[in-house]
Amino acid sequence: MKKSKAFSNTTFDLSGKIALITGAAGLLGKEHSIALIESGAKVIMTDINQVKLIKTAKQVENLTGFKPLIEKMDVTNYKSIKKLNKKLKKQNLFVTILINNAALNPKVVSNKNKNLLNRLENFDIDLFKKEYEIGLLGYLLCSIEFGNEMSKKKGGVIINIASDLSVISPDQRLYRKSKTKESQQPVKPISYSIIKSGIIGLTKYLSTYWAKENVRSNALSPGGIYDRHEKEFVKKLTNLIPLGRMAEKKEYRGAIQFLCSDASKYLNGQNIIIDGGRSVW
Repeated sequence: MKKSKAFSNTTFDLSGKIALITGAAGLLGKEHSIALIESGAKVIMTDINQVKLIKTAKQVENLTGFKPLIEKMDVTNYKSIKKLNKKLKKQNLFVTILINNAALNPKVVSNKNKNLLNRLENFDIDLFKKEYEIGLLGYLLCSIEFGNEMSKKKGGVIINIASDLSVISPDQRLYRKSKTKESQQPVKPISYSIIKSGIIGLTKYLSTYWAKENVRSNALSPGGIYDRHEKEFVKKLTNLIPLGRMAEKKEYRGAIQFLCSDASKYLNGQNIIIDGGRSVW
């Protein structure tokens, strides 16, 4: 029997591409970095927390054998973003892949005072402003700076990390505590839904704005990712997911490789929801 010729798929190859990740020291930042390095991209990990960033970058290097560049950047400060871009261009590094990943994710914890501030009737507006500046305004500012550079180079990819809560409402039953008054029940704050939904609007806008310059923009919306959650919460959430479990952090690497490569070169303006089927029910 004649053997088939070896097959080499180059559509996922990101060799020669420069990828910048915001919030790279966060939960998924390391995974995005690994995914892009595995596909051949040169990765620039950025975060405002330089200590955590250095630690995370070292973990990436240990896992991949390649050392990513690390840069401190404040996504809420346009001067900080422009300063970094200027520095990169001096080193002849032009960003062709931008992953807007930075976020301030308000944890739902068993804390009476915190819960009261999260509830809609007592919502902390100052906290909302901080979350918005990082999780939505920061996406916009980075997209303006690096997306404009991509348009001049006639090509690039912008990936905005959103959430399954960009398309469904939080199920507050997940956070309910027994023997707790209704007015003091913990909830996922409204800020999270507003910001994640806003990211989808931003993605769609960007997807048409620079389309003629071959700059694509898509969103990735992960579902619940296991990160040492309480057993009660995990049980409640998995009952809402057809696959019957939460996601592992590494399970989004393939999606990042797809979205950033020519494998998805006709995909534009879409929100890719990877939630184990939760939003289908």
